[in-house]
Amino acid sequence: MTEPPEPPGSAVPGPDDPERPPIDRHMLEALVCPLTRATLEYDPVRQELISRPAHLAYPIRHGIPILLRIEAREID
Repeated sequence: MTEPPEPPGSAVPGPDDPERPPIDRHMLEALVCPLTRATLEYDPVRQELISRPAHLAYPIRHGIPILLRIEAREID
């Protein structure tokens, strides 16, 4: 049985890679940096959520944001 398609505009398209499913727009709006509580910016090319105040980039793996400091990449 197949699932019904998502309504238009409910997901942010990921790169054309089956390992990178689209990210749900509502989930992105609800997520904040666990360290600073600042909003996160989505980078679809690198599949990361960016926290500018914390200078961190959190990875997204298989469509799941990994909001753990130990998994984050430091950015300038």
